[in-house]
Amino acid sequence: MARDQQAPKLCGQLLSGPMLDDRNTTVSAQQSLDLNDGSYDTTQNRTAWGFVLGDRAAGSDVSCYNVAPARAHDLFRLPQAYIDVGLNKLFRDEAVAYTLRMWEGGSQADLHVWAGGCL
Repeated sequence: MARDQQAPKLCGQLLSGPMLDDRNTTVSAQQSLDLNDGSYDTTQNRTAWGFVLGDRAAGSDVSCYNVAPARAHDLFRLPQAYIDVGLNKLFRDEAVAYTLRMWEGGSQADLHVWAGGCL
């Protein structure tokens, strides 16, 4: 948003276990359905996105400006990023996809996918 609205330039992004996509359609989101082990799961994530976006969560009228960065059409000219996520966590695939899209857009990103899921 800062990039597109000529706001002050950001120096970087620090994303640890980032919640980037309200749609919950990734493999890691499906693997995290109703875990019942005390960890944050897809059911809780849907509830959280519902609080933020209301009935629009997972709908077609959500934009990256509604706090869902995975919805951005392109990720070029973004500030460099450090992104880390747990291998067995709900946000794994959306963090990896976001990083790949940053690289495709020519932005710099350092991605760490940690074994286990302690993030």
